[in-house]
Amino acid sequence: MADWAADVKIYRPNADEAAIAGLLKTYRLVMDSQDSAYVAFSDKDEVETVKTNFLKKKLGLTESDAVLDAALDEVKETMKADRTKSRITVYYLLAEKFGKLDLFH
Repeated sequence: MADWAADVKIYRPNADEAAIAGLLKTYRLVMDSQDSAYVAFSDKDEVETVKTNFLKKKLGLTESDAVLDAALDEVKETMKADRTKSRITVYYLLAEKFGKLDLFH
């Protein structure tokens, strides 16, 4: 099993351990599947799903699609050197950007 917390800490060395643990608990089943454990930013449908299901539904964001798309692009750019982009890391970075890490405590 991958060390998802270590992956988050590549981008945020002082990452919130409780938030990582909460994300892992919430998305445990998703992370068990090799296919769904990673976000493919090249797949427009998958990016749209992250926007709808995570940003809008889970985080409860009401910002415009343009703002949400910009946040997704920012995370994609941040992680561009990483061929496989961990879903937990993507979700952590997005939740952090919008000040929503406390939802996972």
